[in-house]
Amino acid sequence: MISLAMRDIQHSWAKFVLTGLGLGLLIGVTLTMAGVFRGMVDDAQALLNNSGADLWVVQKDTQGPYAESSNLKDDVVRAIVGLPGVAKAANITYFTMQIKSVHGREARAMVVGIEPGAMGLPGQPAHLVAGRHLTHSHYEAVADTKTGLSLGERVRIRRHDHVVVGLTQRMVSSGGDPMVFIALKDAQEAQFLKDNDAIVNDRVRTANNPAFNRPGVPGLLDAAQNQQNTSRSVNAVLVQVASGWSAQEVAEPIRRWKHLTVYTRSDMEEILVQKLIATSAKQIGMFLAILAVVSAAIVAFIIYTMTLGKIREIAVLKLIGTRNATIASMILQQALGLGVIGFVVGKVAATLWAPVFPKFVLLLTQDAALGFVATLLICALASTLAIRVALRVDPAQAIG
Repeated sequence: MISLAMRDIQHSWAKFVLTGLGLGLLIGVTLTMAGVFRGMVDDAQALLNNSGADLWVVQKDTQGPYAESSNLKDDVVRAIVGLPGVAKAANITYFTMQIKSVHGREARAMVVGIEPGAMGLPGQPAHLVAGRHLTHSHYEAVADTKTGLSLGERVRIRRHDHVVVGLTQRMVSSGGDPMVFIALKDAQEAQFLKDNDAIVNDRVRTANNPAFNRPGVPGLLDAAQNQQNTSRSVNAVLVQVASGWSAQEVAEPIRRWKHLTVYTRSDMEEILVQKLIATSAKQIGMFLAILAVVSAAIVAFIIYTMTLGKIREIAVLKLIGTRNATIASMILQQALGLGVIGFVVGKVAATLWAPVFPKFVLLLTQDAALGFVATLLICALASTLAIRVALRVDPAQAIG
């Protein structure tokens, strides 16, 4: 039996291959969009895994520290670390900013404030690829390699320069921004302390306030101004649960007696995946649907035009007694062949350009397999228009 698909490919292979390349690039974009969503979920998981925490203690009635602003006093950790079932607890601050090195290199990063020299506490960078951990209380930093910073380089965070003493890898925020770890005191000053002009203005306002500048009460004004200029706030307390205790058992007393909100690992996953990136997931889903429709339209148009160019050949086949099922299968083979070529090109293209993306693109095997099946289904559905035209061809056209 003559294969119409193979004959057509041999006769007009350039047109078929170029069409497959165009379709392949479209499929590559589709696979990349799916990889972007997978990467967002993986970044959220990496953030939780790298924190090393079992519980996140945040300001009451907030979803902090990643989804909302959270503000706690740094002495809260003392009350938590003494509770039954708590193995370790540590203060931590998070804030995102545009950092700039002394060489002019800029990067969007999440700055994390941790206790220096306290290895093993939750929130510390898990492992380093170069350099050492923080050992001093000021002006040192450990940066993720994605920031582009190198050992010994100075990076400005707010008003102070910090020397990069260590490099880590795959330490990112839920949005994919690389992390920069600095000492907790430096982070508190950078996040919560006002600029110099604002401090001067606040001092003037405080001095003009009779409540803080009473005659005969020496030291009151100085104490009030010092309180304004001192930051004792953190965003969260990360807690590691002791062996033999469940996270819920440890969290319940903190919620009840400390009047704070406590999230377990499953709670934080729900906040990050189902709430924080929910809108982005819906937007990516809309793009995938649009790309699927566009792919189907392209395949349908190409197969339809190829079929119209072979009306006489199809009429000859009908004239010699070829069954409709055979003609339909030939057109279907052509559509599926185009889909296979397009998927191979798309998979290779997505694999090549995924590392170039600024955010992490995770290409999973199951997504590729699902995409292959979807491509074949779309091509099969797109061929129905051409099959319908072919089956309605009059055999008399072969001699007309």
